[in-house]
Amino acid sequence: MRKPNKYLLFLLVTVMAYALVEYYRPRPIDWTPTYENDDRIPFGTQALFELLPSLMQQPAVKTVRLPVYNFLTETRPAGRSNYVFICRSFEADANDLRQLFRYVKQGNNCLISAYDMPDSLGKALGFKADLRTPDRADSSLRQNFVNPALKKPAGYRFSRDDGRNYLRINKTGGITVLGRNARQEPVFIRVQYGKGHFFIHNLPLAFTNYYLLNHPSSDYAIKALSYLPAWPTYWDEYQKQGRFDEDQQSILRYIWSQPALTWAYYLVVIGLLLYVIFAGKRTQRIIPVMEPPRNTSLDFVKDVGRLYFQQRDHDNMARKKVQYFLADLRERYGLNTNQLDHEFTETLARKSGLPTDQTAELVRLLRNAQKSVTLSEYDLLTLNGAIEKFNQTV
Repeated sequence: MRKPNKYLLFLLVTVMAYALVEYYRPRPIDWTPTYENDDRIPFGTQALFELLPSLMQQPAVKTVRLPVYNFLTETRPAGRSNYVFICRSFEADANDLRQLFRYVKQGNNCLISAYDMPDSLGKALGFKADLRTPDRADSSLRQNFVNPALKKPAGYRFSRDDGRNYLRINKTGGITVLGRNARQEPVFIRVQYGKGHFFIHNLPLAFTNYYLLNHPSSDYAIKALSYLPAWPTYWDEYQKQGRFDEDQQSILRYIWSQPALTWAYYLVVIGLLLYVIFAGKRTQRIIPVMEPPRNTSLDFVKDVGRLYFQQRDHDNMARKKVQYFLADLRERYGLNTNQLDHEFTETLARKSGLPTDQTAELVRLLRNAQKSVTLSEYDLLTLNGAIEKFNQTV
């Protein structure tokens, strides 16, 4: 049975452990200001979006997931309506603004609550969304309405805002200040444009869940929206979530929207990369190191010689020594070793290049060993010395 891959098991255990830790760990409060109408986090706007139909006395509020230009040219709302933008930065190009101006000029209303707005919008309407220097930051700065019927004696405090944002008015006619901060700087204005109005608000945080639910400033957003007439209302989500809603989102888009899934996705990708690097190559059994065959004939000769020496069978050893040496001469020089006579001696001396007297002494020892009845240890040593000397010389 094939063993399970240890790398895959490790990856699976790691992913499961991470999922369990993420599932059971306490969820920290997410203070990210998304302003999205489906976010329940403190700085989402789900609560306001759900209350808006009753405030506008409408059966429902339509969510817009298109750029301003596309929505106003493709939809062309029938009758008068409100168009609401609540976001961190209101972004619109020339085509968007041209259609938005046309929409309001025909008698509709547009509420924009954002910290950052395009200069082209401000120039056309006579204001500028500005910021004080960081040294003027004041989270305790209070906001209030100008209208005595809406004004709160103690004002409204938004502690999560640094109080640096305000609106600078560049013209006198056609602009009504609806709200100011404690520095008497405008933060909420109404600009008449044709038959309709622009409502410019510089504190989108005031419309979020945190300040709308169970907070001393919970009625601020309701009062601000009371300036809009009870008409059909369009709520923009394109500025915050793009074109696609939850039903149209791809799997990856949904994964990116969930921090836990995002980290799980990264973990899986990194694990697969490590698997490819360390275990993706072909797996096979380790090939053992095979040493080349050794020539053991010399060892065998030494072992045999040692055996004979230990048994002191000098005669047998000497005769085998002569026998093997003569066999070597036959193979090396092609000599006939049947007669170890004078002719054999001269031929061996000529072919081996040894002096004749040294060759004659070696042949004499060989001949005597063959003729002797028994050979002693001395005879063996003498014969072996002569043979070794011959081999070393040639």
